[in-house]
Amino acid sequence: MRINILLCDTFPGRLPDFIPNYESLFFDLFAAIGERPDYRIYQTWQGELPADINGEELYLVPGSLSSAYDDEPWIVALLHWIERAYSRGAKMMGVCFGHQAIARALGGEVRKYDGGFGAGVRTSTIIDDAMIPYFPHEQMRLLYSHNDQVMTLPEGAVLCATSDFCKNESFRMGNQVITFQGHPEFTVDYSRHLLVNHCDDVPLTIRQAALHSLDLLTPQGPEAARFAIDLLRIRS
Repeated sequence: MRINILLCDTFPGRLPDFIPNYESLFFDLFAAIGERPDYRIYQTWQGELPADINGEELYLVPGSLSSAYDDEPWIVALLHWIERAYSRGAKMMGVCFGHQAIARALGGEVRKYDGGFGAGVRTSTIIDDAMIPYFPHEQMRLLYSHNDQVMTLPEGAVLCATSDFCKNESFRMGNQVITFQGHPEFTVDYSRHLLVNHCDDVPLTIRQAALHSLDLLTPQGPEAARFAIDLLRIRS
């Protein structure tokens, strides 16, 4: 199996010493569920995108400090690529910014959320039957760091999970696309690092509640990754 990571940010100055680069979080995530794929990294934030589409490979659009509703040239190019790739049967997974970019590219709406910043561990309710075997309590806990949200899903999308804070936590397009507003790849230590060192613009009450959630709840990133790989029917 090959996973193509369309890197949308390198997060300079935000990664702690124990994380060599952002993509390594995905390497560790998939290794934790027993997957050992080949990886190819595209510097999409610099305009690099896959020229060819292979239906046996996974195209992963991860997080970014940019907003999916911005019209920076590289974002516009990515949106056009997603639209073309989807029409050609590409298997895609979106995380946070990637969740939002895929939604926008396929006809959904993305904007800054008036309800504030989402951080820490959040619990959402599973409403897609295909997901329940992976989350038998019909709840999913993921780590979050976002202010933008998908407000309207693309036509034909299946809503997988929802919460009071974020209506569209996860959606899929048949067995071809799966996205998460949360970060399956994040670790608790990394989330704590961000909250302590890089969230000065976030209200103190939100930061304190988010830090408390890290001690109280166990995120289920591996379960989300397992569901994604199985849904897209990609095997090592």
